[in-house]
Amino acid sequence: MTDLSLILVVTLLAGMASVVVRLPPLVGFLVAGFALNAMGVAHFDGLDTLADLGVTLLLFGIGLKLDVRTLIRREVWLTATVHMVLSTALATAFLGLLAVVGVGLLTEADWRTLVVVGFALSFSSTVLVVKVLEDQSSSQSRYGRTAVGILIIQDLAAVVFLTVTKGSPPSPWAVGLVLLVPAAWLLRRALRRVGHGELLPLFGMVVALVPGYLLFEAVGLKGDLGALVMGLLLAPEPGSAGLAKALFSVKELLLVGFFLSIGFTGIPSLEHVLVAGVLMLLVPVKAAGFVLLLWWRGMRHRTSVLTGASLANYSEFGLIVIVVGASTGLVGNDWLLVLSTAVAGSFVVSAAINRHGDGLVVRAERALPAQDPATLHPDDRPIDVGHAHAVVLGMGRVGSAVYRQLTDVYGLQVVGVESEGARAARLRDEGLDVVEGDATDPDFWERLTQAGTVDIAVLAMPFHGANVTALEKLEASDFKGTVAAVAQYDDDAIEAREMGAHAVYGLYDGAGVALADKVADAAGLTRTDGDADADG
Repeated sequence: MTDLSLILVVTLLAGMASVVVRLPPLVGFLVAGFALNAMGVAHFDGLDTLADLGVTLLLFGIGLKLDVRTLIRREVWLTATVHMVLSTALATAFLGLLAVVGVGLLTEADWRTLVVVGFALSFSSTVLVVKVLEDQSSSQSRYGRTAVGILIIQDLAAVVFLTVTKGSPPSPWAVGLVLLVPAAWLLRRALRRVGHGELLPLFGMVVALVPGYLLFEAVGLKGDLGALVMGLLLAPEPGSAGLAKALFSVKELLLVGFFLSIGFTGIPSLEHVLVAGVLMLLVPVKAAGFVLLLWWRGMRHRTSVLTGASLANYSEFGLIVIVVGASTGLVGNDWLLVLSTAVAGSFVVSAAINRHGDGLVVRAERALPAQDPATLHPDDRPIDVGHAHAVVLGMGRVGSAVYRQLTDVYGLQVVGVESEGARAARLRDEGLDVVEGDATDPDFWERLTQAGTVDIAVLAMPFHGANVTALEKLEASDFKGTVAAVAQYDDDAIEAREMGAHAVYGLYDGAGVALADKVADAAGLTRTDGDADADG
């Protein structure tokens, strides 16, 4: 119990220290793991279980929010596939050169070891990237969805590798997994009935772990893949978004165990650290590869650079590849410590880089050739809002209601901006002028300001972080119009006002008045204040 208390205290302090120096808490968790290991603190048995649960819920959550059509886009599957092949080849050649020079462990490595290590280095971290995207409220942005799609293609490649190298194919019973497709209908109906209380996260965990993780493991497939598949099967249900939110805090807490577990892998020697440091030289090359491939596929400089920056790291799946390689004699056990150190180092560097994404975009736009909007990918072309008087960011229930009120009651020309393509398409079918866009894009706000016609910007996005980012972009673009924002909590409302919002509406501020009006209307009551139109 003493060791557990020490682990909790050190982890908390390290996470808080990271926030103080403006780094994500996960960097502190990584440092805490290595520090506790160096202090001789015992690795408690439940840590790996917590880590596995965290990763499983993470992939389940990705599935709940993922549009499977993203995976079949060429900029996703083709970029992921070509990059993995080229990255593995380049890393293998680089390691071979180091072996010739006589660098550390590489002097005794044969070509099989070099290829396996090169393949392990080609993966980017699903856990880190999704965590950073969520912290920046960018998981539904164009570059965020592209990055997640590429990660899933990589994860599928890892599943194939693990299946091939373990020497035995999946069980013939794996064919029966197709029955999960019709069974998902029952699960979706069950999701409608569990409500919004404590049963909701419990339902999510059971689905992720039983028909997801455990069932796939039982037939010889990777359990994490099962959790992802179950999330995808539940995604069409409207309640899937609420399920993802209900699991969010549980998943975040469990992932602390994942970051700690990396530090408990072992204590690297100076030779391990030096080799890991040399491997870090490949990280910017890896990021540049993604940028160039996405640029080749017609994506904007911003999308290409931010996707490349988010994927500029090594992966936990790379560690699994090394573990499996060591068990089959393809690599030595020392490589696990080298890769663990390199993964941890890449996490720190990647987290720092992604704090300055817009600066990287500016530098890239100076270095890369200018792009003709007509030649860009159709889904990544600049958004035209020059005809609008008002713009509503976030077209959920609140944003849609604001859109209709400004249009129907005040007669304004309004454009809605929504990051989820399916929702944007549905609202267009209903006759609303809605475009798919990213509120964190400074180009969008610059064009909005230059248009000179937009007088009102309403920030109705569901995550406060996204509204804060939009307020920052509005200030940077010198927007002179009226800005309104929604907030769920009082401190969020205060922050929004301090950042320049002229009007902030609490999500529950008008609920009592609206409910009173509804019950009065149902009861046939007559208003006594003379405002006959107030309840319309």
